[in-house]
Amino acid sequence: MPARTSALRGAALAATLLSALALAACGGTTRGGNDSGARSDRPAGEADPDAPIEEGLSVAFLPKQVNNPYFSVASAGGRAATEEFGGDFEETGPTEAGASSQVSYINVLAQQQTDVIVTAANDPNAVCGALRSASQSGAAIVTFDSDASPDCRDVFVNQATPQAIAETQIAAIAEQIGGSGQIAILSATPNATNQNTWIELMREELEKPEYQDIELVTVAYGNDDDQKSFQETQGLLRAYPGLAGIISPTTVGLAASARYLSGSEYQGEVALTGLGTPNQMREYVHDGTVESFALWDPEQLGYLAAYAGAALASGQITGAEGETFTAGELGEYTIGEDGEIVLGPPTVFDASNIDDYDF
Repeated sequence: MPARTSALRGAALAATLLSALALAACGGTTRGGNDSGARSDRPAGEADPDAPIEEGLSVAFLPKQVNNPYFSVASAGGRAATEEFGGDFEETGPTEAGASSQVSYINVLAQQQTDVIVTAANDPNAVCGALRSASQSGAAIVTFDSDASPDCRDVFVNQATPQAIAETQIAAIAEQIGGSGQIAILSATPNATNQNTWIELMREELEKPEYQDIELVTVAYGNDDDQKSFQETQGLLRAYPGLAGIISPTTVGLAASARYLSGSEYQGEVALTGLGTPNQMREYVHDGTVESFALWDPEQLGYLAAYAGAALASGQITGAEGETFTAGELGEYTIGEDGEIVLGPPTVFDASNIDDYDF
C-alpha cells in the first residue's frame, strides 16, 4: 500500500491532543472454555501476560454497517492483524446502521463458537443481550469506535478520547467561520454512543468564553447513509439560510455534505469540518470545499482491536486496568480506567498534508 496505509507497519499518527478519558465501562469479564477449537485451552480468571496468542483463533468484525468505507478500512486492519497471529478472519454485519440491526449477526457468531467478536455498536443497549450471550458461550468481546454498554463487553478500543475529538472539531469550525455565526451538526444515528458523547462534549465546549458568538442551531441525523446525509445537508441550508458552518463527526456524513456543498452556491461560503478519511475528502480539500478535517487511522484502530481480542482470548489480559499487551507492530498498550484502550491522537488533514496519506 502507498505511504499512509503502510504507516500501520510502524508509524504513529502525528498531532496534538489527548490523554485518556474513559467512557464508563467494566473490564475483567471472565469466560469459560468448552470443547471446541482454540477455546478448549483458554484460561479464565487471572491474566497471564506471558501467555502466547493461541493459534487458529476465529476473529469476526461486526461494524456498524458493511460497505461503509471507514469500516472497510478498519476491517482491513483487523484482517492484517489476524493474519499476523495466525487466526481466521471474517467480516459480517448489516447494510444499514439501525439500532438493533447487529443482534442477529452476534447471535450467529455465538452459535458458530467464534473466539473473538469485535464490534462497533450502533446502539449501546440494543446489542447487550446478544453480546452477553456470546460472552457466556466463550467469546472475547471487544468494542471499537462506538462502545456498547460497559457490562456487555471486555474492553473498548477507543480511537481517541471524546474530549479531544470535541475540542478539535469546535476549534476547527470556529477558526473557519471567524469565531462567530450559526453552526449545525450532521451526525450518524440518533443512538450512536460515540456520536452522542462527542456532541454533548461539543455543546460543553461551545460554552467557553472564546466561543460565545457561535450558536449551535440543530443536530441532524443522516443515519450513516450517503443519500440521506446529502439530503439532510440540503435541508439544513434551507432551514437556516444564515448557517455559517457544519460539523459532521461521521465519515459518511462529511463526504456527503462535501459533495452537496461542492456543487452548490454554498461552496466556499459555508464551512464544513468533521471526521473523514483522506481518500474520501481529498478532492473537496483541493477544490476549496473543505479547509480541514480530522481523523485517526481506522486501519490502525481495527488492527489494535483484533490484537486486543486475541490477547483476551489467549488469557494475556482480562480487561482490568493496568494490564498490558503487545499489539503487533503498534507496540505495547496499557488498559486504562474501566477497560478502555486508547489508540492515540487524531491527525488534522488539510491541503498541506492530505496527499501524504492513503486510506
